[in-house]
Amino acid sequence: MASNSFGKLFKFTTYGESHGAQIGCVLDGVPPGININEKDIQVDLDKRRPGSSKFVSQRKESDSIKIISGVFEGKTTGTPIALHIINEDQRPKDYENIKNIYRPSHADYTYQMKYGIRDHRGGGRSSARETAMRVAAGAVAKKILAHIMNDKVKIRGAVIQVGPIKVNRNNWDWAEINQNDFFCPDKDCVSKWKTHLEKIRKQGLSCGAIIEIEANNIPVGLGEPIYDKLDSNIASALMSINAVKGVEIGDGFGVVNLTGETNADEIIIDKNNDPKFTSNHAGGILGGISSGQDIISRFVVKPTSSILRPIKTIDTKNKEKEIITKGRHDPCVGIRAVPIGEAMIACVLADHVMQHISISKKMSSKE
Repeated sequence: MASNSFGKLFKFTTYGESHGAQIGCVLDGVPPGININEKDIQVDLDKRRPGSSKFVSQRKESDSIKIISGVFEGKTTGTPIALHIINEDQRPKDYENIKNIYRPSHADYTYQMKYGIRDHRGGGRSSARETAMRVAAGAVAKKILAHIMNDKVKIRGAVIQVGPIKVNRNNWDWAEINQNDFFCPDKDCVSKWKTHLEKIRKQGLSCGAIIEIEANNIPVGLGEPIYDKLDSNIASALMSINAVKGVEIGDGFGVVNLTGETNADEIIIDKNNDPKFTSNHAGGILGGISSGQDIISRFVVKPTSSILRPIKTIDTKNKEKEIITKGRHDPCVGIRAVPIGEAMIACVLADHVMQHISISKKMSSKE
């Protein structure tokens, strides 16, 4: 199985399965001399951790991160950084009765058809359990960005829609996100989501969500104009997250309602004689290159595929069956996707910042 790695200069490779002994990742290309410890990484992992509220999976994992290599006396050495998490609450027996049945909307069928073998224990490698290591890698990426950009870059995310219920942007408050179980920036929306999710869960169903990620204080010039566009790399990174079925940058699909005039991000000169954009429909990226504005991206997560309702499917012998997927599953898996989205944006930006510095040094050496 190929394609378990991410990045060019800042690289990481993840490993492990949902109900295996452990999950982990190896990061390469991290510059030396960056202050980092396990607590720095744990902060982000705790945001993604299952069992944190009654509205997410009740799998009990502490997700305690261990740094195995690449850090000495609290600083990165420039050598590969190995990280791992022990899976503490494995329940492979939960899947014994469906090991020969393909779960609809899961990767069971496609994995079996492609590789001729699959890990039926919670989906194995295709499980969202893998994303814990992306969050760990993202925490390191944030440290790289802070080191290079003097703590200027800020990356933060929020859930903006659960099922049919959207936040009211007039009520947007970033501080509110840490005050509820939904990463919700709209205080008035929290009770509505609670009611909706409790109803959904009692019905044995699930629902989707939309997450918005904002990156502030991004320098001009990140990205390349053709096949390494910053927005195409962001879209690829976000689409690689489990259960993501759509990505948009800036106004995204909403631009269909605009004209060329209303969509234009006009440029003026401010009172300090500096260029200034009067709007940000493009989401901070023009021609694949960052404009210096906030980078705005959104992604939609489909309803959790494992539900307590009978669904038609087939087994490994091509016999029609009905399946009910029991176990500890999120009624809305999108809620815990916020720290994952933040991590992937951090990884893309760290990789591009390092590439940008590399190009700048090459050009300076030619002068």
